[in-house]
Order: sequence, then C-alpha cells, then structure tokens
Amino acid sequence: MTHDHDLVLRPTAAQTEAALNPPPGRTGGDLVVESLAALGATTVFGLPGQHALAVFDALRRSDLRYIGLRVENNAGFAADAYGRVTGEAAPLLLSTGPGALTSLAALQEARAASAPVLAICSQVPTAGLGGGRHGHLHELPDQAASFRGVVKSVHTARTQSQIPSAIAEAWTSALTVPHGPVWVEIPQDVLLAETSIPVVSGGDTFPEELPPRPELTAVAADLLTRAERPAIVAGGGVVRADAAKKLRQLAELIQAPVVTTYGGKGAFPWTHPLSLQSWLEDRHTTDFLEDADVLLVVGSGLGELSSNYHTFAPRGRVIQIEADLGKLESNHPALGIHADARLALQALLETVGERTDPAAPDRVRQVLDRVGARIAAQDLTLEQDVLAAVRKALPPRAPSFWDMTVLAYWAWSAFDAKAPNTMHSAQGAGGLGYAFPAALGAAAADPTHPVLAVSGDGGALYSVAELATARQYGLNVTWLIVDDGGYGILREYMTDAFGTPTPTVTDLPGPDFGALAESFGVPGVRTSPETLETDLAKALAAPGPSVVVLPAVLRMFAPTHAE
Repeated sequence: MTHDHDLVLRPTAAQTEAALNPPPGRTGGDLVVESLAALGATTVFGLPGQHALAVFDALRRSDLRYIGLRVENNAGFAADAYGRVTGEAAPLLLSTGPGALTSLAALQEARAASAPVLAICSQVPTAGLGGGRHGHLHELPDQAASFRGVVKSVHTARTQSQIPSAIAEAWTSALTVPHGPVWVEIPQDVLLAETSIPVVSGGDTFPEELPPRPELTAVAADLLTRAERPAIVAGGGVVRADAAKKLRQLAELIQAPVVTTYGGKGAFPWTHPLSLQSWLEDRHTTDFLEDADVLLVVGSGLGELSSNYHTFAPRGRVIQIEADLGKLESNHPALGIHADARLALQALLETVGERTDPAAPDRVRQVLDRVGARIAAQDLTLEQDVLAAVRKALPPRAPSFWDMTVLAYWAWSAFDAKAPNTMHSAQGAGGLGYAFPAALGAAAADPTHPVLAVSGDGGALYSVAELATARQYGLNVTWLIVDDGGYGILREYMTDAFGTPTPTVTDLPGPDFGALAESFGVPGVRTSPETLETDLAKALAAPGPSVVVLPAVLRMFAPTHAE
C-alpha cells in the first residue's frame, strides 16, 4: 500500500548525469545562486562587498537578472517593492557588517508592510564566528542579533551542504503568511571554497496556509448577519492576500460601509456607494466607525495611523481577522481570528446571511460630505489641485510609490488608488527615502506600466544616487520631487508642538534637482501646479527614467485626533 507521503520524486537521466558530473570551478556562491534559481527567482537586487564576492561572481554563470543599486538600504527598498508587486520572495544580496547594517531600515519597512524579501548576507570566515573578537574586516560580535528583532526569521549556513536547505527554509518563511523579510548568513570561506556538491535542481517549497478556525468564523458570520449597523475596516492584509474581490462581495452581501487603511489603499473601489474611502484622520469617519454595532477589521492591527492616533474607541463588537498573531487584539478586544484574509473572507462568504440596508449608501454620503466640508473650510485648494493633477496624469493601472512627505500624507487619505496593489508608501515603518528605489524595484518587476515615485526634497536626498541605477538599467520610473526647501511636514509638526520650527533643523538648501538628474543622463523638467498634469503625463509616457520637479510649499489639513 502506497501513501502520498511515501512518494519520492526520482531524478531524470539528465539530472542524474548533472549530479554525477557537476561543472568544474563552482563555489559556495554558485550554490546560493543555483538555490535561488531552483526556487523560481528570476531577479535579484543587491550591492557587492568583499566577503560576498563569490555570490556576485556566480551570477555570471546563471540566468538570474541582477539589479545593482548604489546604497544597501535602497536595494532593500527595491526588493521590498518587487515583493509587494509580484507576491514573490525578492532576493537581496548583501555583504558583512556595514553593508548589512545599512539595509536595516528597509527591512523594517518590509516587515511592517509584510513584503517578502529574502536577504542573503555574507559573514566573517567560519573560524571567526561565535562572538570572539578576531579582528576580521566588517566583524560584528553577533551580526544576526542586529536583525532578529526586525526580520521574520534568521537562517545560518555554516557548510556548503547547508546552503540549499537554509535558503529554501528562508524562502518558505518569507512566503508563509504574514509575508515578510527573512535573513540568511553564510561565512565568506564557505562562499569562496570550490564545491563538488551537485548543481542544485530541486527547489519546491510549500509555504503554509493559515485558514481560519471554523467555530470563530461561524460566530463572526452570525454577528454580521444580525448586525444593524455593520462596518468594515480593510487593511494591508487584504491587499497582500489578493482578497479585494472577496471583500467587495462580502461588503455588498451584508451592505457594510468600508474604509480602507493607508496600507490597504485600493482594497475597495473608491467610488463604490459603500466606500468611506480612506479618511481615517478625520473625526467624522472615526465617529461613524465607533457607532458600528459590529465592526469587521480585516488585515489591520488598528495601529496609530489606522485609529486616528489611538483616539478610536469602538462601542460595538469588533471582529478582527489578522495573519500576524502579534497584532491580533493588540489594541482592542475582539473576536480575534488568526487567519489569512483571503481564506477568512471566503469562509464568511460561505456562511454569512444576506442583509438589506438601503440607507447604508446615504449614511456613507453623509460622512463624506462632512469630511469634504471640513477640508473645504481650510483654504487648501493648492494641495487638492496638485493631488488631482497627479491622479489625472497617472494611468489607472500604473503603480505609485510615496515617500514620507506632505503630498503623500494627503494621498493616504484623498488619493484614489484605482486598483489593489498599485499604491505603496513607507507608512509601515515611516522612514525617509523609500519612494524612488522602491519604484525602481516595481519597474524591474513589471516593465509594462510606467511607475511613479513621489518624494519631498528631504526624502529625495536619500535616494539621488539611484538616478545612476535608473539610467543604467533604463527603468521606466518618473520621479516627482516636491521641493519646499526642507522637511515640510516636520516644519508643521514643530510649529504645532512648539509654536515655531527650528530653521537650522527643518530648512534644507538643496540642489537643482532637474540639473542633477540631467548630470546622470536622466531628463529633468521644472514644473508648476498649473502645468503639473501635462508635464507629469508627458514624462510618464516617455520610456526610461525621468524627473519632474515641483517647487511648492504644501500644507496639511488640520488633524482631528487632538480635538
């Protein structure tokens, strides 16, 4: 009697021949590259360093496409975006010590946003491991300790035979929900030494699914069916799980208004009659959600930005579907369902009863009208016109990447993403410099659409080196830089908190960004609010990279969490 788990895949004749007679001149670096290819990787990002050179040498003998960035943190942002756009694990090749540590901020963002990044880093020679101070170049007492609190999992290969399994294990971890970055370390001598290990050809991995517990979805379905005023908060977990269609089906079935978090932009159609859009930093939205007798939260931990800075206090029953166990009921008591959003929504669709509520669209319109009236009373026409110009210039399916800048903060609340998984920002960890390198990663993943990056001049200075990357690889990214001569949002924060900013802190004498772009061989144009739509559309339509500079001082709408 044969059981499925007894079956063993037998090698083909060609695989047996290749195993018995591996090509000469291979090293541990080849095992890394072969393992990635066997797992299905096609593109890798990174930046070389002395300890990791064997891996970069092995790239010459592979079919993997290498996108080399100029700063490790930017390479991490590019891999993050590649993982978000494709849903695949994005390999990130790094070197020991300073190179590795420079990637930390990017890996923190990937963890916060559940982006599957597979970071593979060299280490000091094997004899130097264990915490001793041997004086090796780039040596850290415990390099992995710097990453354990940032990534999902850490994996170490101390011999060549461990490399394929360590990488496969890390790959599985990165793609098991919740997705996230993982860390693999391999000593320099292991990478450099010649190997007689056969060419890696088997790479099947099976990321674990996370279905909901049926007794919990049964209770949730009953609560939603009997609810009088249900509402839904859709977070980034809906986007990561590719569950937007199921969310819409459920919302229509139970007639529940939906608000999307900033990480969940595009999870629900912006103009749908049940769409509360993304005005989470508005008291009118907060009040509406607090009044729900049953609130379904899907793929969100209701953190600071998703709870109007923790002023949200639900009065009804909360149902929270969340793949990250650490976020489950971390901010509000709930019927907590630890599950992948897609699987949980499917279970609810199969068990929930249909509700009729003809007044629901009217209640949505009333909230949006109140929000609109509040914004209209603040003399913010310039900001709304600039954001509208960006939306008109950007093709509907084109992805956009937003840095931590005033226009991005507007976009979180007021920008129609048009489709799931097309609008991305660094709001997960909140670091500067994300937009442009991330857009490069997205352009590498899908060259069929132009990609937009939006930065302020402060954030742009983190990423200008990557103009060389954009030019080298001909990546189809248009970079909109809103130049207000400093850290515009920090000016506002300091003014609100202390009455005035400190100019030496918030003001930045910067370069002529258009001329700087031209010096890299990248077309640069200076625009105005009146010509932005035309200039941006023209740049997006042209192949290859481009820079559009908008000199403008934009203001934020007034917050409501302090009221």
